[in-house]
Amino acid sequence: MTDSSTLLAQAERQCQRRGVRFTPIRRRVLEMIAGTSGGLKAYELLDRLAVEHAAARPPTIYRALDFLIEQGLVHRIESLNAYVACPCPEHAHGFQLLICRHCGRVEELHLDDVNAQLAARAHNLGFRVERQTIELLGSCDACLSATANA
Repeated sequence: MTDSSTLLAQAERQCQRRGVRFTPIRRRVLEMIAGTSGGLKAYELLDRLAVEHAAARPPTIYRALDFLIEQGLVHRIESLNAYVACPCPEHAHGFQLLICRHCGRVEELHLDDVNAQLAARAHNLGFRVERQTIELLGSCDACLSATANA
């Protein structure tokens, strides 16, 4: 897992290259998400942000999240309705998420051959993919070890 200071530095460079504004609120939302190994829900982010910025409201969070997703800095975990930092925002291809159902840890994979096979199959069926989400729910090694030793 990439540390949050590295993710923030990558995000700043990427936003600068693209000519988009990485505002203090966007930075703080990314920092909060990057500071956890699992996903955070929008209202969890709002509760944390409201401690620092009393004027923070749901649109504040959702606008920041929309920006971060658009820039490839954050992914939405569809099954949990939560958000996780992308450890490699420069990777422009699809991704897969491994989600531990016990501790909530999320790991990102980049199995490009899987994405290529899915895209080719969809194309052959005359289907245009607009968005792809692959989430694998299971147990991480730490949780498996903990249950085995219990």
